[in-house]
Amino acid sequence: MAMLFKQLDIKDLEGFFSTEENCLKFLAEKKWEEGFICKTCGNFNYCKGKTLYSRRCTRCKHEESATAHTIFHRCHIPITEAFRIVYMVCHDPSVSTYELSRQVELRQMTCWKLKSRLMECLKSQGEVDILFHDQKKP
Repeated sequence: MAMLFKQLDIKDLEGFFSTEENCLKFLAEKKWEEGFICKTCGNFNYCKGKTLYSRRCTRCKHEESATAHTIFHRCHIPITEAFRIVYMVCHDPSVSTYELSRQVELRQMTCWKLKSRLMECLKSQGEVDILFHDQKKP
């Protein structure tokens, strides 16, 4: 996944990942590319959830968003800004959180938290699946 962000240029990022819908669609496609499995009961069947690109288990009614169990889980900044931070860190892992803060106009501590999650994933998974570091099989 890190390779995907490294291959993008800034125009691609600003083009495709410029809207929340595009970001969530991308996440949902990647997250469930091998099919949906309910984290609660293990069921494979789902229907649309209440929010954009979320899925709801048809058996236990557990709803899961596209960002759940990803590095964007409980991220309180716009997903487009989070994608921009991921892009910037993948292109230059040594970028400071102060520089990230200046470029995306968010608090430095907010940038630090997301960068820390991202760097942890890059180290632990060898850049394989940075977006889905927290996914667990039922």
